[in-house]
This record gives sequence, C-alpha cells and structure tokens, in this order.
Amino acid sequence: MAAGLQRVVVRAPGKVNLSLRVGAVDHRGYHALATVFQAVDLYETLTAVRADELSLAMDSEVPGAVPLDATNLALRAAELLRAEAGVGDGAALHIHKQVPVAGGMAGGSADAAAALVALDRLWGLDLGSERLRQLGARLGADVPFAMLGHTALGLGNGAELTTVLTHGDWTWLLAVPGGHLSTPEVFRRFDEIAEATGRTPARQPSVDERQLQALSSGNLDLLADTMQNDLQAAAFALHPGLEPVVEAAERLGAPAAVVSGSGPTIAVLVEDEAQARSIAAGLMGASLVESCLVARGSAPGASVLEAE
Repeated sequence: MAAGLQRVVVRAPGKVNLSLRVGAVDHRGYHALATVFQAVDLYETLTAVRADELSLAMDSEVPGAVPLDATNLALRAAELLRAEAGVGDGAALHIHKQVPVAGGMAGGSADAAAALVALDRLWGLDLGSERLRQLGARLGADVPFAMLGHTALGLGNGAELTTVLTHGDWTWLLAVPGGHLSTPEVFRRFDEIAEATGRTPARQPSVDERQLQALSSGNLDLLADTMQNDLQAAAFALHPGLEPVVEAAERLGAPAAVVSGSGPTIAVLVEDEAQARSIAAGLMGASLVESCLVARGSAPGASVLEAE
C-alpha cells in the first residue's frame, strides 16, 4: 500500500525555451507569455525518505550555491502539499543536481516538481497528475512543465500547457557563461527596453506556427530559423558576456543559439553530438564560457524511479 512506503526516488528534467514571446503585464503583475518548452536529459533526482520533520540536503554536479532553507522550491512544494492535503507528515529530502544553477533552465522548478510527485506517493495522497500540476503552477510557471516533460506549448504565464508532438532527435549544447541573472530583473529590463523603443507588447503573444511544424516534421533548419527569445536583449544588456557566446556559437557552425529563458545559459541547437563537442571546444578555448553540457531534447517529465 502506498501509505506504507518508506522511500521514493523521482527525477525531473531541466528545460530550454525554443521560443519565448513576452506580452503585456496583467492585473497580477505577470507578463503574458507564449513559449515552447523542451525538456532535456539533465535531471534533478530527488530522494524522499519518511521522517518526523521536513529537511533538505543536496549534492551537485554543477557549480553554484542553492539555498537549503525555507525559500528552497522543493521545501516550499512540500509545505504546500502538506497544507493542501491537511497532513503533518515529514520527509528527509535529498537532491542530486545536474541542471545548471540559476541558469534559465528551471532546475529549481524541477526540484519542486520532483518533490510534489515524490511526496504525493510517499505520503499516500494520490492527488493525481492534474491536481499536482495545478499546485505546481502556484510555485512557478515552469513547475507544471517539469512534471509534463517532453515538448509543450505554454500560454498564460507559461503554465497553460499543450503537448507538442516531435519527430526525430534534438541535440543541445548548453553553454554556461558564469554569473547570475535575476528573472524579475530581466523582465524589468525587458519592460524598460520596450518603453524606450515605443513598442507595446501584445496582450497575448503567440509563437511562430512554423516552429511547431519544424518540431513535428523533425526539420532542424526550420527550427533554427524560428528560435527566438524576447528576453534576449534584456539578458544581453544585464550580462555583457552573453552576446559574444551566441555570436561565437553561430560562427562555429551552430544552426542557432539563444539565451534559455531568462538566462544566462545559452541553448545552442546542434546537428549532433560531434558538432556539440566541436563548438564546445571553440567556446571553452576562447574562454567565453565556464562549462558546456551536451543534452538530448524532449526528455520525459517527472517520473518515479524507485518506491519501497
């Protein structure tokens, strides 16, 4: 019986944004978004073990500090689940990180998604995937996608998801330039740039339909042609090291390169792993980035690996 479980292990993927269109601000202060998410096979692996209290520990394959206090998204997810389900159960949580920290790849959101799925199972709540995604959306727009995985169109603030069918293999070089970008700060700079240039953001932006065609037909060149991030100019303005990485990746032969989400990770679309390694060597050799990771696209969403 699920309520008798002692230990649950869940992994959830990081993501890249193949396009991110940013619209006007609504009455709650959120920007309207239209984005195409793709999950990549860099995972956050969360182990939840029954305990009297809630606690969190972490080890990581990537550099960067992550708070382990009550501000951590995994602990916030656990507290939200306890409040919603009216339970007082505890758990010792441990996260093994593969997703770059504060890199625009939603590692923290993957942690929250994994925590919701793991604790729902460990505590025998059986809330169902739709309810868990609704709870996840209260923690952040990227959390429901980390549960869904694969490739999806996100509308509203990004949490209204529709699965996008894909064909073929997608390979990414994730170039990590170092430094940190605050998501609210990037959005503020986006607003400042829009105001300074006299551009009025759309009430509800939309993604390029050709991008969805590219994904369904496996057309890499068309996907490259449609990759776009409205936050990129703001990220470039706040982090001068980003634009040279995008320019160098394309000069080295990448079909396309864009800032992922609010940055600073650069998502470089490549033809295959060999091209990824070649471009990575060029970027590292020019001291433009701190590290490079190769990942496959359209990875599965949060899934239970072990339950005992």
